[in-house]
Amino acid sequence: MTSLSQSTDTRAAMNSKTLYLRLLRYVLPHWRMFGLSIFGTIVVAATEPALAALLKPMLDGGFVAKDPTLIWLIPVLLVVVALLRGVGGFTSAYAISWVANRLVMDLRDAMFRKLVSLPTRYYDNSSSGNLIATIAFNVSQVTDAGTNSVTVSVRDSVTIAGLLGYMLYLNWKLTLITLVIAPGIVFIVRQFSRRLRQTSREIQRCMGHLTHVLEEAIEAHKVVKIFGGQRYESQRFFDAINRTRHFSMKQKAASAGNESLIFFIVSIALAIIVYIAFIQSAANETTVGGFVAFITAMLMLSSPLKRLTGVNEQLQRGLAAAEVVFDLIDQPSEPDDGTQALDKVRGEVTYEHVAFDYGDASRPALNDIHFTISPGETIALVGPSGSGKTTLVNLLPRFYAPSGGRILVDGHDIRSISLEALRANIALVSQDVVLFNDTVAANIAYGLRTGAAEADIIAAAEAAHAMEFIREMPVGLATLVGENGVRLSGGQRQRLAIARAILKDAPILILDEATSALDSQSERHVQAALETLMQNRTTIVIAHRLSTIEKANRIIVLDKGRIVETGSHTELLTHNGIYANLYRIQSALGKDLIDA
Repeated sequence: MTSLSQSTDTRAAMNSKTLYLRLLRYVLPHWRMFGLSIFGTIVVAATEPALAALLKPMLDGGFVAKDPTLIWLIPVLLVVVALLRGVGGFTSAYAISWVANRLVMDLRDAMFRKLVSLPTRYYDNSSSGNLIATIAFNVSQVTDAGTNSVTVSVRDSVTIAGLLGYMLYLNWKLTLITLVIAPGIVFIVRQFSRRLRQTSREIQRCMGHLTHVLEEAIEAHKVVKIFGGQRYESQRFFDAINRTRHFSMKQKAASAGNESLIFFIVSIALAIIVYIAFIQSAANETTVGGFVAFITAMLMLSSPLKRLTGVNEQLQRGLAAAEVVFDLIDQPSEPDDGTQALDKVRGEVTYEHVAFDYGDASRPALNDIHFTISPGETIALVGPSGSGKTTLVNLLPRFYAPSGGRILVDGHDIRSISLEALRANIALVSQDVVLFNDTVAANIAYGLRTGAAEADIIAAAEAAHAMEFIREMPVGLATLVGENGVRLSGGQRQRLAIARAILKDAPILILDEATSALDSQSERHVQAALETLMQNRTTIVIAHRLSTIEKANRIIVLDKGRIVETGSHTELLTHNGIYANLYRIQSALGKDLIDA
């Protein structure tokens, strides 16, 4: 972990310019609004030296010389400057806010589009909490670097240039003393930049971990309660927020130290300038108005200087966030080199000497798997936990790629078929039912079937024996099911998932323990629906229920990633092997056949 962090820091230090320019490319499409903001910023910046410039004629011409023209002109000019400042400030603030919000929206859109195209292995190796934090929290930090830092830099650079120019006009000797502090400020900013970037990265990592802990506690609230894990989870969450606080204080200390040191250097320069100005005044080398105007201009330098040094904190925080954002956007999508766009396939599936491992070739999950499923045939996969049943079916829709061998559909290597075309021909119903916080109808008519006719949705729900409880809901098909169907029973959720597969009408069907969450009564309804669904479809079944396995055309028994037995229910019982042993265990205990 340490070496990873160090390599990240080194990469970031080397590529800050590239990272920043890439970030600005997301701002470029909105250049009109961005330019309007810069224009407003320049107007505001130009009023700063104008206010200081009005002091000298006001004091020397108005109070000392009592010039009648200046007596009415100065107040008018003050109102004009204030009006310009107000209009410019509003224009700048509104325009940059518009650009910043579009920047966040565009980056979130790009990240989510990437997210849904990432391979399954990425999800296996990533924390959902970190992914959520990146999209929800980290991306908002990017606006500081992409928009705010630019406008602040432009505004304050113009302000400083204008004030320095006016100061040179008033008293070039005193102005040179002011310029002496510049190298010291640059040195301090550089020293603190590294610290600010590092703490920003740590804060974002902490936010990802905090989100992860929070998400687990919410999703597992029943387990937490029943096993008395409240104190343990509370301590985990406290540790996460305390670590976040720790690095936030480190960041604040670096920022405050940066500003304090710069203010101290400016104060020393101011003291020297005041001393020299007194000497010049005694020698009649400056007027009261000139001196007050110069000191005012110099004091006015402190605010833009402070903001310019503070913008470094924003910039480093934004660049640290941009690293995480672009790291996600740059992740390789699912490989999809297939070019064949098949229509509805017949459903012949062949596994040719397929092997697979999860990154450790010495411990393969599947080894030399070889069999063919004829169109319309139903096979059942049987075996003890960890035998490779789910892994085997996950290879068919290319959630993973085989490490050896190949898989054919209707004689075509699935690698030559586009992902869209391949998956359009496969329907999946698993024991882990996924429903979205939407209506019943939207969960049935999901994805490619979005917008399906209500009659088709009802027919699918009827076939899945789901309409009997849907009709009892407050608004029927328009009823919201809650997060992951929390308002439904396990059996009801399973029947909606089956209705979704029925509506898709795919020629290849994968049933991964599709009836495991059902009670006996629900199982009878759903089993009847499944039998109708399975007709004339190539079906691969992973099941606990004996009834499903008995009716399969063939049963393939897996053990430690290999096929050890193949045959019908009767043939395997006669063979008296692993399947027969599992059958006897279930019969003796009166439980499910397989503990998958």
